[in-house]
Amino acid sequence: MQNQNERNDRKVLRGVVVSDKMTKTRVVSVERTFRHSLYEKTLKEKKKYYVHDESEQSKLGDVVEIMSARPMSKLKRWRVFRVLGKKS
Repeated sequence: MQNQNERNDRKVLRGVVVSDKMTKTRVVSVERTFRHSLYEKTLKEKKKYYVHDESEQSKLGDVVEIMSARPMSKLKRWRVFRVLGKKS
């Protein structure tokens, strides 16, 4: 039997929808900042994720939270967890 706490340990990321042209799929850009280990400069890194959106509730420019999920296709490993609204 699967423990409920195991399911709650999924990764959650926040990003902006950059494409909504596919059916039930969104492309979400997630930006993270970190310090370079040697030079200690603050760097920004963007990464795009293919995300499953069953109800197609998110639109282009929305800020969303995505949660890791089982593989749904070759590229989709995430699903829309919550739509937070438009990018400000």
